Amino acid sequence: MQVRASILRKLTDGLRPVTIEVIDESEQHHGHGGWREGGETHFRVRLVSEAFRGKTRVERHRLVNGLLADELAGRVHALAITAKAPGE
Repeated sequence: MQVRASILRKLTDGLRPVTIEVIDESEQHHGHGGWREGGETHFRVRLVSEAFRGKTRVERHRLVNGLLADELAGRVHALAITAKAPGE
C-alpha cells in the first residue's frame, strides 16, 4: 500500500475527520535529509475533527503521531500537522 493511502486510511478510521488533506511534499525536499527516491517521505496533514476538541496542540499531535507510528518508524521522515476542532 502506498504511504499516503495508509496515512489517509489510518487518520480517517482513527479520528473520523470532518475534513482531511494528506499532501506529499517530498519533492520539495529533494536532496535534503530523509529524502528517498520515489518520494513519500515528507507529508503535510490538515485535519478537522471533533476528536481534537478540548485538547492542546501537543495532545492533538500525539494523537496523530500515535495513529501513524508505523509510518513514522519507517519511510516517513517528516510530518507537518495542522489539527483543529470544528469551528476553529
